[in-house]
Amino acid sequence: MLQALACSMAIVGAAILIGALLPVRRLIKQLPSGSVRRNWYTLAGLIKLFILGYLGYLATLWEHPLEKHDLLVPGVFLLGACFVWLTISLSLQTAIKVRRVTLLEQENITDPLTHIYNRRYLERRLHEEFDRAQRYSTPFSLLLIDIDHFKRINDSYGHQVGDRVLCHLSKQLQKSLRPSDIVARFGGEEFVILAPNTDLEVARGLGERLRQFIERHDLVLDPESSQTPGIKLTVSIGISDSQNGCRTPKELLHQADQALYHAKNQGRNRVAQASPQAPAPPQEVLCSNT
Repeated sequence: MLQALACSMAIVGAAILIGALLPVRRLIKQLPSGSVRRNWYTLAGLIKLFILGYLGYLATLWEHPLEKHDLLVPGVFLLGACFVWLTISLSLQTAIKVRRVTLLEQENITDPLTHIYNRRYLERRLHEEFDRAQRYSTPFSLLLIDIDHFKRINDSYGHQVGDRVLCHLSKQLQKSLRPSDIVARFGGEEFVILAPNTDLEVARGLGERLRQFIERHDLVLDPESSQTPGIKLTVSIGISDSQNGCRTPKELLHQADQALYHAKNQGRNRVAQASPQAPAPPQEVLCSNT
């Protein structure tokens, strides 16, 4: 009777450990490649080793008569297996919830069409970077980018192609920027680049490189057909910097908007920088539709 009970506890413990390998496998799939994932692979190997230990202990139970105090070992084995399964299950649930929260946070700050930062995130980072530049007296520049004749593209090709143009431009911007720069969709066909530790001269050079890069890379509508012409894109860029008399992030954005307006009036497909001491607007800057 005691042997049957001890064997039952050992068998149940081994079965629980085998069952624990399933959430371990699911948890490993949730993790990116790296040391943490390797550690969980190591844990899976230890669990398999424990299973072999349980089975080995089970084999020895038949060779010796048991007394009541001998039930302590299989009881500890059973509780240990339950602890391992519970720990891994809670770890899996925690990983799933953390990932869900991370995805929700990412969706909250990401533009659903272009998959770059949205205006909400932009406004937060704009205030943070502007305050940091003011506190430490470091340069900080802002580039406001607008697609030239975007309305004409929508009217000629349709809004679906217009969406492809926005996605194409966002990818080109991401390829061209430095790691420290922050690109976000400001609204409509306008994009904003925050360039920390960048003065007006360097920002103008950055804007000119972006303008030329975008002009050289057309949007190919049908990659499988050489007969389908691509859409040639150009952008106008307005630049402002925090050392140009701006007292607030709103004034910095307004100066960039005024510079963009000047670039548009000068013929588009060009970079313009803000004039010093541009007056702040009485209300929030609106996206242009030119």
